[in-house]
Amino acid sequence: MTRFLVRRLLLTIPVLLGVATLVFSLIHLVPGDPVQAMLGESASPQDIADLRGRLGLDRPLLAQYGAFLTGVVRGDLGSSLRTNQTVTAAILERLPATFELALAAMCVAAAIAIPLGIVAAVRAGTWVDYAATTVALIGISIPNFWLGPLLAIVFSIMLGWLPVAGRGTAAHLVLPAITLGAPLAAALARMTRASVIEELRELYVLAARARGVSFRRAVLGHAFRNSLIPIVTVFGLQFGAVLTGAVITETIFAWPGVGRLLIQSIAFRDYPLVQGCILLIAVTYVTMNLLTDVAYGLLDPRIRFD
Repeated sequence: MTRFLVRRLLLTIPVLLGVATLVFSLIHLVPGDPVQAMLGESASPQDIADLRGRLGLDRPLLAQYGAFLTGVVRGDLGSSLRTNQTVTAAILERLPATFELALAAMCVAAAIAIPLGIVAAVRAGTWVDYAATTVALIGISIPNFWLGPLLAIVFSIMLGWLPVAGRGTAAHLVLPAITLGAPLAAALARMTRASVIEELRELYVLAARARGVSFRRAVLGHAFRNSLIPIVTVFGLQFGAVLTGAVITETIFAWPGVGRLLIQSIAFRDYPLVQGCILLIAVTYVTMNLLTDVAYGLLDPRIRFD
């Protein structure tokens, strides 16, 4: 296990380097001048030149890139061009809200998908299975940038049951969590159904039933337990996708997380903050991949990494 972890951690270095390089290149290709956005259209050329010099934006791109990579290695992601706050502090300030939303969305997805997938697998070929599959297809087809405003219109504006935006109480979390978790629930339900159906056909399930094990225990304690590896794979890998999807969801519901911070930073051409937010998402993807692989060994002792 130790060799596996070390090997995986070493392999993340070129991945993160590639992400950092790509992000740096793309953000500098985006039209617009951050200094012009900060000072406004009426700023004089001298003021613009002075501020560009103070921010280091007048240096060649290679020099800026070298300074950026050096800072990343040291753990210094620079400072925001707009607020002068360090990028690390700005991200850490918004990170709890994003993880709160992501965890809530994952809980919503698991609460919907796992029971739905198990019931569809047990009732495979019946109207229950067809209904569950239809619901899953609809969930996958609905994008969160459409579902979010729809939920806000119905439950906040028309019915007045839930707040439409902001963060503060559990009620503020309901609509963003459903918006973010519904597409994941649909994909997870289909994976759960397929995995459980495959396990139900195995001989050990029939043997358990022959020994007098109840059908419920055979499904939950045997078939579902042994089908967890592909389910955990989807669940773990989708956590990074949830953080990416949170960019849109947080913007719709004015949720003060990293996703909304990223959109605001792009609007102001705040290069260091954009780079820091996207690097955080990339690190989250890599970390979740690693944790998912480790979970394989815990769920199935037959798997050996070394």
